[in-house]
Amino acid sequence: MLDIRLVRENPEMVKEASTLKRDPVDVDSILELDSQRRAIIAEADELKSERNAVSAEIPKRKKAGEPVEDIFERMREVGESISGLDDKLREIDEELSGLLLKAPNIPHESVPVGDESANQVVREWGKVTKPEFEVKPHWEIGESLGVLDLTAGAKISGSGFYVLKGAGARLQRALISFMLDIHASDGFTEIAPPFVVNSASMTGTGQLPKLADDMYHIDKDDLWLIPTGEVPVTNLHREEILASDTLPVSYAAYTPCFRREAGAAGKDTRGMIRVHQFDKVEMVKLVHPDSSYDELEVLVGQAEKVLQALEIPYRVLLLATGDLSFAASKTYDLELWSAGVANWLEISSISNFEDFQARRMNTRFRETKGKPQFVHTLNGSGLALARLIPAIMENYQTADGKINIPKALQPYMGGMIQIG
Repeated sequence: MLDIRLVRENPEMVKEASTLKRDPVDVDSILELDSQRRAIIAEADELKSERNAVSAEIPKRKKAGEPVEDIFERMREVGESISGLDDKLREIDEELSGLLLKAPNIPHESVPVGDESANQVVREWGKVTKPEFEVKPHWEIGESLGVLDLTAGAKISGSGFYVLKGAGARLQRALISFMLDIHASDGFTEIAPPFVVNSASMTGTGQLPKLADDMYHIDKDDLWLIPTGEVPVTNLHREEILASDTLPVSYAAYTPCFRREAGAAGKDTRGMIRVHQFDKVEMVKLVHPDSSYDELEVLVGQAEKVLQALEIPYRVLLLATGDLSFAASKTYDLELWSAGVANWLEISSISNFEDFQARRMNTRFRETKGKPQFVHTLNGSGLALARLIPAIMENYQTADGKINIPKALQPYMGGMIQIG
């Protein structure tokens, strides 16, 4: 959520951010409600001062034997006026909060301006080579080896679901353990959070109200299936004040992720690439505002470390304003090379939200002296398995239709070196 003072003092900047991010917001209505709110507070404060002054007169009049009925009548009138103003203030606060919750975060000054075509390739790692044989896409090689069953996923749940079997299921489990071990060795605390959350948690990280249609809601209990581990892990410290010497806080968590993907029909729908349920290891950081952009670079490097260990070619993109998420100030995407479809596929988005999420969650820290301040929050996939498993199936494919196991994963696969 944006600071109302920022909107009040820099309305044109907020309007520009809304345009650049293609997230419309009614800044003029926010300013009008803010003006009304401040006027009501000023009027109520005036009446409360009068009530205090009049109340102080009562004992003086009684002592002097003077009548006090007119004072009581005036106090009743003032009390009713204050009550009416308080009711009006609550209505305005609710309307103002609703508009602010729909206002997107401000892009950082280093973010390129434009749509997806303005995204910048920051660096590439690894060499993309063309095999001497025709590489099968993962849905073909996976089904031929009996490790991926798309038909069963559709039968059990519908389109957009898959089943991993045998070595395919073990590969997924191995990758989860492998990634969590890497992050733990680098100082991340492993978290095993709930996979359903309440609306306050979804609002805190910015999924609600904007992205409600993309999420799975359990109406009876008013709970949501998590779209990413970011939601429960970042909300661990909602409504808390942390000691400054505990920052940065670094968490890593494995979770399944559930997304309806409303409006995504026709995009990369083959195989595991775009599905309604997938597994992911997520990294979350709560940091001091002064170091958040340094921490962003560190977090990108942490995700890269996984891909380098697996020896999969990838590139790092700096996203342009029009490709940024609603809540992010700056985002890097990692895209790995998928040989079966001969294309770059997003495997991780790593973002700095500055204090946008922290304001929604009321997550702050306190220096030794001074008032509490909002932390800056960051997160990134480390990594998403519905893209990583296909990349291994395709990039490690052999001419005779088998799949080699990356060396870094072999200890996690019980020494298995090949599927097939």
